[in-house]
Amino acid sequence: MIDVDDVRSLRGRIGEEIAVSEWIPITQARIDAFAEATGDRQWIHVDPERAAAESALKTTIAHGFLTLSLLSALIGDAVEFRGLRLAINYGLNRVRFVAPVPSGSRVRARFTPLSVDDAAESVQLT
Repeated sequence: MIDVDDVRSLRGRIGEEIAVSEWIPITQARIDAFAEATGDRQWIHVDPERAAAESALKTTIAHGFLTLSLLSALIGDAVEFRGLRLAINYGLNRVRFVAPVPSGSRVRARFTPLSVDDAAESVQLT
């Protein structure tokens, strides 16, 4: 874990990897819970028998939005931002799900600041 005392200090580290999270397991139970929460129960996610028989990977895969939603936990594991009054997720830029995440695998995140911009009374970190 790294400590960031001032988000603005990351301006000096644009394009440089600053942190790597721990691994998070992608279990079938996690996939099933996400399917239940979102109502997205497509067989490729929740039916291991059918996936074994019909999918190219021979197993279920995590929802793309499940892996995306783990970013909050992953960054919380890797970076501690100090001195913030409030931090919010402002949105996403050009998200693509370029590879399936099979059940039983694990994911982690690598963090590289792309920009640090002043905006009104705030700072926006991309």
